[in-house]
Amino acid sequence: MPTDLPTHGCVRCGRRVPVSVALCEACNPLGLSQPAASQAHGTVFLAIGLAVIGLALLGRLALAGVGPFEGSVVAVEPAPGGLAVTLSVTNEGSRAGATTCRIYDPSIPGIGPESAQVLSPRIEPGATVTFTKTIGELGSVPRPLAAACRSR
Repeated sequence: MPTDLPTHGCVRCGRRVPVSVALCEACNPLGLSQPAASQAHGTVFLAIGLAVIGLALLGRLALAGVGPFEGSVVAVEPAPGGLAVTLSVTNEGSRAGATTCRIYDPSIPGIGPESAQVLSPRIEPGATVTFTKTIGELGSVPRPLAAACRSR
């Protein structure tokens, strides 16, 4: 074998072979066709695709039955650092879970910086939980606010 050709190790035993082959003569005495690079890359691509699909299915199973959540603002009072907003949130799903509620001024159209995100405590299925959070993003002057809650 000429010494000026680039080489690498045989995939089975490590002997030096030309880059164009994967197995040396001793490991492939019958001269069977060697695996193509596209076969190896295709196998890895397929494995990654199956892993992504598997994780998506596991995530779906983990979140199935949680929510939907229905939330409403019960009270808005001034508090140190902003407004004390009391929310009532109902879990209409079949499994316990928490939700994120967006507190906003319904008189301002669209979703803008005039809103705040609040995480609810864990809510059992069919139960309603009332809790109070202090929000600084909406100022300190009480006004009518609304809540939009979603599954986490």
